Amino acid sequence: MKNWDLHHHNLLGISHNMKLSENELIGNERTHVQQMEQPRFAAHPEAVKAFMAMRDAALKDGIDLLPFSSYRDVKTQIRIWNKKFLGQKPLYNMAGEEIEYSTLSREEIVDAILGWSALPGASRHHWGSEIDVVDGAVMTTDYQVQLLPSEVQEGGIFYHLHQWLDENIHQFGFFRPYAKFQGGMFSEPWHLSFARVSVPAQQSLSLAIIERFIRSINIEGKDLVLKQLPSIFDQHITNISLPDHLRIGEK
Repeated sequence: MKNWDLHHHNLLGISHNMKLSENELIGNERTHVQQMEQPRFAAHPEAVKAFMAMRDAALKDGIDLLPFSSYRDVKTQIRIWNKKFLGQKPLYNMAGEEIEYSTLSREEIVDAILGWSALPGASRHHWGSEIDVVDGAVMTTDYQVQLLPSEVQEGGIFYHLHQWLDENIHQFGFFRPYAKFQGGMFSEPWHLSFARVSVPAQQSLSLAIIERFIRSINIEGKDLVLKQLPSIFDQHITNISLPDHLRIGEK
């Protein structure tokens, strides 16, 4: 039996043990994550174990697999959202080109944010299962990571990393939820998801949970978000690239 078959078997067999509380789902608590110092990141203990095994394998092939972003609490996600809505952080189109903020309507601002950033309370990074990755072996000390398409395409600084990930992530129980654009989030090949945690989490997160949370917080554009929430839920939260071998457990 291959490594991934083992992960798949475990996913179906113990998914109930991976269930997060509502506060963990929406990023209000971090009781489900483990803080690591070398390399520094935070994730669910199961995801930490799998990532470190994948990191060891990558090192043997000359890749210094590093987490650039991992667990993110909801306060951080709210701050990101509000700064983007107010034009204090840049907005990008699908190609990674900056959009002129002054040309956008409020509705267009919401759409632009959702292309690259999750709605607070609905970010997969709240679950401790998601890790954005880079290759430390090819970065200079002053390199500023962008997490944009140009970095991972042929000729980009992380192209070799992603060729390696194409061949290896499933062996360690990871997949790319935003492997391709399908009408919601833009493609993010650097975003890896640990299935044993993220599949049960996504099944637990409901529209009702998100709506209740959004109504309780201070978020820019709240009126538009609440109005669009059913379509946001369908297009940006549940609309992921789930590999066929994980669909057995879909609800």
